[in-house]
Amino acid sequence: MRMIFAGIAALALTSAASAQDDAETSLLSELGEPYVSASVENGARIFRRCQSCHTVDEGGRNMVGPNLHGVFGREAGHKEDFRYSPAMSEADIVWSAETLDGYLTNPREYIPRNRMSFAGLRDEQDRHDLIAWLAVNTN
Repeated sequence: MRMIFAGIAALALTSAASAQDDAETSLLSELGEPYVSASVENGARIFRRCQSCHTVDEGGRNMVGPNLHGVFGREAGHKEDFRYSPAMSEADIVWSAETLDGYLTNPREYIPRNRMSFAGLRDEQDRHDLIAWLAVNTN
């Protein structure tokens, strides 16, 4: 009897993982290339540089930077419970893969006078990987 339950549990875990993979693939396919072929695993490693200032969990706290849950489609500088710099609040940007790519290349150049101290990610593939990870983990 235990073997049957173990088999059912293993099948359930496999099905759950498969459903998660399908959801991830679907989400990234909506973004198109280069995000479909990006490495979400590398994106997770890159996000470690960001986690001292940002969280991504739904309902997660703001830190030095705002919580990033739901960032895709959100107007820059308009998360209710975070105090942004005037430059960010006045930026006429809606966060998408493309705007995040531009911003993460060089935040101070993309939105002059914003307070983000991060210098940016010069490596294009790293940016794509990070954006893919954000898409999967902030939705």
